[in-house]
Amino acid sequence: MDLQGVVTPDRPLLVLALAEEAAHLDRSVPVLLTGMGKTNAATALAVTLARGPRPSAVINLGTAGALQPGWTGIHEVGSVLQHDLDTDFLRSLTGLTVGAPVTLTGVGPVLATGDTFVADEAARARLAARAHLVDMEGYALVSAARQCGVPIRLIKHVSDDAGEGAARTWQESVDACARALADWVGTHL
Repeated sequence: MDLQGVVTPDRPLLVLALAEEAAHLDRSVPVLLTGMGKTNAATALAVTLARGPRPSAVINLGTAGALQPGWTGIHEVGSVLQHDLDTDFLRSLTGLTVGAPVTLTGVGPVLATGDTFVADEAARARLAARAHLVDMEGYALVSAARQCGVPIRLIKHVSDDAGEGAARTWQESVDACARALADWVGTHL
């Protein structure tokens, strides 16, 4: 966890997983780097929000893989789900809904979050039936922010197509994604 800048109640907190994604951000806005994955993301954000002061909102910026053809550029996520939690099986065991999909804006792509890197075409195809984009932190950040009563937005730049070769492509595209995300911040904040 790396917090840069001062969190204040009148400004949003930008939350990203990796320094590469934040490389071109204006440092006048507070930035939290959580590290990769759901546990790192949720823990870093929860600790930051618990320490206070709380920001006016949390904005998760980051890269995402496209699960379906035609997804490029920057998108605000409409809803988010966990793709590596067996929600249906857990409901059958306990009668409780655990890890249900969360609606954010209701408009925009569905983001699937999971700690499992989507590296093969069969996994990508199964996930594409439920979502448009995939990442490793979004759902966890939504959960932590909502439990703390802080509004959250997920802004994702498509870095690559999920599936075979995605890791190599992400490395090649992350700097361009970081520039686009910084431009988005400059226009929207």
